[in-house]
Amino acid sequence: MAATAPKGSVAVLGAAGRMGTAIIRVMSELPDLKLTAAVEHDKSDKLGQDAAQVAQVAGAAGGGGVKIAPGVPVAEAAAVWIDFSSPEATARHAAAAAAAGAALVVGTTGVTAEGKEALAAAARSVPVVFAPNTSVGVTVLLRLCAEAARLLGPGFDLEIVETHHRRKRDAPSGTALRLAEAVAEATGRDLSKDARMVRQGDVGPRTPREIGIQTLRGGDVVGDHTVFFLGDGERVEITHRASSRETFARGALRAALWVAGRPPGLYDMRDVLGL
Repeated sequence: MAATAPKGSVAVLGAAGRMGTAIIRVMSELPDLKLTAAVEHDKSDKLGQDAAQVAQVAGAAGGGGVKIAPGVPVAEAAAVWIDFSSPEATARHAAAAAAAGAALVVGTTGVTAEGKEALAAAARSVPVVFAPNTSVGVTVLLRLCAEAARLLGPGFDLEIVETHHRRKRDAPSGTALRLAEAVAEATGRDLSKDARMVRQGDVGPRTPREIGIQTLRGGDVVGDHTVFFLGDGERVEITHRASSRETFARGALRAALWVAGRPPGLYDMRDVLGL
């Protein structure tokens, strides 16, 4: 934790984005957390504007007092940084949080291998929660699907279908990939070999070890994920549907409350929920 940052202080990186504004709105309802810094990329048209007003926080007409700034927060700005910015910025933000001594919650999806390495490096000196989906429900979904895959066994084929809004850039979603990892781990599969993300033309019969991952995009869908367990004569479907980004915001803020003061390490939402 940054030495001079007050307890409960939060910086939001990606403050003008869809998730950043949702986090700021939900945070305004929580007595134990306070927005003390807001950051956007240096070409954002929201720079210099009041973060609470940009997020349309009720009662913020007089101004919340936190202006959206470029770059990264100063070291004493916040005890916890919440990053929902861009995959390209992840490595830079992780290094800056480590240098500042700030705990970090990262919910950005599509993080590159370089970004993941930077998060692991930062976690050697500060606590880092990395979760491509911060929903409490999705965290439980991961546990349920892993257990279902283990109990149902090799007689059931595994398929994952995810749907998101038309603006989402990465595919498959980080959540779909994490679900695939969870069922692969539970059944002794190697996802690097067994994932099947494209089927077109004469692909031949389905192999027993395949984990299909299919992507749909359109409309304003916040996020739907279904894991299919397809057996002979029966099937099981486990679905999570998000109807509001506040679902992810509440999970991220729960993670922010949990991670402050933790020892350095790389955590995920399962740690936050005690799973």
